[in-house]
Amino acid sequence: MNFLEERIVKDGIVKPGNVLKVDSFLNHQMDIRLMEEIGREFKRRFGHKPVNKVMTIEASGIGIAAFVAREFDVPMVFAKKSKSINIAGEMYVAEVESFTHKNKNQVIVSKNFLHADDHLLIIDDFLANGCALQGLISIANSAGATIEGLGIVIEKGFQTGGQIIRNLGYQLESLAIVDAMDAETGTITFREQK
Repeated sequence: MNFLEERIVKDGIVKPGNVLKVDSFLNHQMDIRLMEEIGREFKRRFGHKPVNKVMTIEASGIGIAAFVAREFDVPMVFAKKSKSINIAGEMYVAEVESFTHKNKNQVIVSKNFLHADDHLLIIDDFLANGCALQGLISIANSAGATIEGLGIVIEKGFQTGGQIIRNLGYQLESLAIVDAMDAETGTITFREQK
């Protein structure tokens, strides 16, 4: 069991409907030491790639991606879920459906911050159905950027997203893959990884 799986078992809460609450340490309150370790682990897995920018989607991915970008010593850009008056000029746009929130959002990235010469590492906290990652891939492709890899903190292996993204041919690395959860017993089964 790796450092993240141990933390999920210790502090994660399994709720009905295949919901895994990790808000006490990952995506509401953040354990900064854990974030540093996550950043180092993604650097270990993708450090051989010519990454010059980390990209994520708001909101839960931002903190994690910032620690990853720090490890790579590169900028981090995030797709916003709503257009504000602060964003001027042309934008890349994709529609994404949220598994957690059960809604669709248009996500946007200013064309000022994403270019054809960018080599991206895409980071997110969860992978369920893969909609958020597909939206980020679409934005990256619209910009002509190169996707060097995709890093996920927790993948729900019993849902289709991981397989969909892997079938697209990208290097997808998930730090913990949950194959099953039981809300009654609170047990979590992780996929064996190298």
